[in-house]
Amino acid sequence: MIQKERIKFLNQKKEKNGDFILYWMQSSQRTEYNHALEYSIIKANSLNKPLIVFFGLEEKFPNANLRNFSFMLEGLYEVNKSLIGLGIKFVLWKKSPQIGATELSNDAIVVIVDKGYQRIERQWRNYVANNIECPLVEIETNTVVPIEEASKKEEYSAATIRPKINKILNSYLIPLELNRPIKKSLSFDIDSLDIEELDNLLKSIDVDKNVKVAPDLIGGTSEAKSHIDFFIKNKLDRYDDLRNNPNLDYLSNMSPYLHFGQISPLFLTMKILETESPGKESYLEELIVRRELSINYIYYNNAYDSFEGLPDWCKRTLEFHEKDPREYIYSIKEFENAKTHDPYWNAAQKEMVLKGKMHGYMRMYWGKKVIEWSNSPREAYKILIYLNDKYELDGRDANGYTGVAWCFGKHDRPWTERNIFGNIRYMNDKGLKRKFDPDAYAKKINEYTVSN
Repeated sequence: MIQKERIKFLNQKKEKNGDFILYWMQSSQRTEYNHALEYSIIKANSLNKPLIVFFGLEEKFPNANLRNFSFMLEGLYEVNKSLIGLGIKFVLWKKSPQIGATELSNDAIVVIVDKGYQRIERQWRNYVANNIECPLVEIETNTVVPIEEASKKEEYSAATIRPKINKILNSYLIPLELNRPIKKSLSFDIDSLDIEELDNLLKSIDVDKNVKVAPDLIGGTSEAKSHIDFFIKNKLDRYDDLRNNPNLDYLSNMSPYLHFGQISPLFLTMKILETESPGKESYLEELIVRRELSINYIYYNNAYDSFEGLPDWCKRTLEFHEKDPREYIYSIKEFENAKTHDPYWNAAQKEMVLKGKMHGYMRMYWGKKVIEWSNSPREAYKILIYLNDKYELDGRDANGYTGVAWCFGKHDRPWTERNIFGNIRYMNDKGLKRKFDPDAYAKKINEYTVSN
């Protein structure tokens, strides 16, 4: 079932004579639990027409590099295999998505696209909506509760969005079964990149090759499902009390897969709800309430990736203390190369640069210290966005942008005033030592760095 709240017409064009239904896949890079794909199949079957799925590789996407492209293409390789099994042709072009979708729409009856929340994704969809001669239908499938149904405005905190989500959550906890298309499209004569030759494809892509492939994470829905099964079996019971200990790794590792749409948050929710684990409530709080609060922020605040997007009280208190003396100040290159005086911060930076994923608790400490060791809060904001988006596999994402904003007070409350931070929450290494053994963490990361 696809709830009507997930469906949005982005233009008022009428369906035209065409050869196929076009699903422009972009943010939801999967075939399982994909409402946009299911809607497309239902539409194609109702018209007795074949379905084509298109994906555009944007080499100029901000911070595009070998790490995130490799992970993404591993997932798309699996998408292609799955679509072939359904008799659906997958078209992969090295072309800006909005341009490719517009070109393919010339022979389409209707174009369907998954919902995107970031500025660039919305610009793409607006371009296509205005430049094609058929309907563009957007289907929301990367949230459990559709973002505009949860709230019509930017929310102040988890406490304000949680009751709004919980009030309507049950009506969206509906399993999604994938139909099969009546008419196959595999024989359509449309050129496509050869995703079967992943290494050659990666070599041909013009992106930053200096950010190497993450050694421990492989892209794709099957990998995501393997991680979540292991998490449920071995970690979920202790998730609530051990998730903030980076020495024990009690996280699910779902964030990169959710970022690329390789796993459905609804699928994850249904899997977790099947358990009797004491950790499920805490995990669902992160997966639904906290994640959708992050999406709410970037959806309703167009300055979500800059200092200007912060609440007024955050900007005011940080600017008031901007000239406070700082014991240490580092350049962006010193931060990037983990050349600070703090072994714990350096370890966190190394973990992100080498592994493509920093532990969540260290991510908070990492962000707070950049504020403390930068010339100004604005400079700190730019440094954090740059590093997070460049190295994190789940960078360039609502959670990442909101995580940075949280370090500056977003979705938090005012605390006791202090130098540099004003009323923004402060963190130090003593806080780390109360939670876990940071020396053991630094030793583990440094040994990993040497071995790799």
